[in-house]
Parts: sequence; structure tokens; C-alpha cells
Amino acid sequence: MPVNDAKGDRFVLITHRHPDHADPVAIQEALGTNGTLVYAGAGVPNVPGVRTRACALYEPQILGDFTVTAVPAADGYGDPQVSWIVSAAGRRIIHCGDTLWHGFWWQIGRQYGPFDAAFLPINGARFRWRQPASEIPAVLTPEQAVAAAVILGARTLVPIHFGIEGAEGYLEVEQPVEALRAAAARRDIKVSMLDPGEWLDWDR
Repeated sequence: MPVNDAKGDRFVLITHRHPDHADPVAIQEALGTNGTLVYAGAGVPNVPGVRTRACALYEPQILGDFTVTAVPAADGYGDPQVSWIVSAAGRRIIHCGDTLWHGFWWQIGRQYGPFDAAFLPINGARFRWRQPASEIPAVLTPEQAVAAAVILGARTLVPIHFGIEGAEGYLEVEQPVEALRAAAARRDIKVSMLDPGEWLDWDR
């Protein structure tokens, strides 16, 4: 999808430095010549020639008309990772990268919820290239994503991080979207499926 059509000030927020979430070429394209890469902790990727801005967990940052806050997350590698809360114009979302289940959901939900949308990974990926292999999901499963959405007070859950095929030693749960829809129906959570490049339209 095109990432170079932004108008005005440009910012890129990264959850962590894995290349599928922090592609240096895409970041440079999105930021242009005067944008800013925003990161928390030790999660800054190596992107030559771009301005960077570090911030601490729970410390709101004013970026133009938006307020962003980094909150804790955890991944299956043990690498530094955050989720981002973004607020503007009376709306609030949370984008959770490829986090797994952790104990901060309740604190985040109480302090910042409810959310108009929660972007949550759903594929319950297991990695077999780390030995000995654990066979424990290193990313939220569909059921865990729904549970997180409930705790966060999300009005809609937007699934991310699924449909990955062909990577040796990488296994996601079977039929993650179908499993998500079933779990969401049991907890009365709305699911909004978006293709790459699509916009999320708010309910009036």
C-alpha cells in the first residue's frame, strides 16, 4: 500500500524493530525528508538519515493533532516491544504489534480505555527455529485477542498479523479468522476485517 501520500507533519510509530514491523525502506518512504520516527525503549531500528524521537512508557507525546502513548507489550523473542495508544478528535485506538498475552492488559484498560478500536494480532504463531522449541504461542491466539479486547473495552477488534505462509519453522493456528469470529461472538465483540490499505470507518 502507498505510504508516501501523507500531508503535513509526518510521524512513524514502531512497536518493535522486527523487519516485518519496522521496514527501513517503508519508514524512509513514509517520513520523506523531514518526518520523525518515534520509538520507545531500545526498539529503534537502523534507518539511516531519519530524525528519531525516543519516549518513555506511559509518557504522552503530542504529535501535531495526535496524542500518542507507549504502553507495555511482550513478544515471543524477548525483544523490546510496546503497544501504541493514539488519540485524536475524540477517538482512541490501540495498536499492539505482535504482542503475546501479558499481565498489563488490565492496567492499560483501566488507565486508557475504552478504545474505539484495538488492532490485535491473532495468529497464535509458534516458532520452531528457537531451540529447544516450546510449542507455546508467541503471539496472541484468536481467543486471547478477544479476551484482550474485552479487558481493553474495545468497541471493535481489528485483527492483524495473520495469514503468514511459507516461512520455515513458523506455524500459525488453523483458520485464525474463523476462530476469532467464533470467540468474538461468544463475548459480544465486534470484529472489523480490513484489507491492506483500507480505512476503518467509525460508526456514527
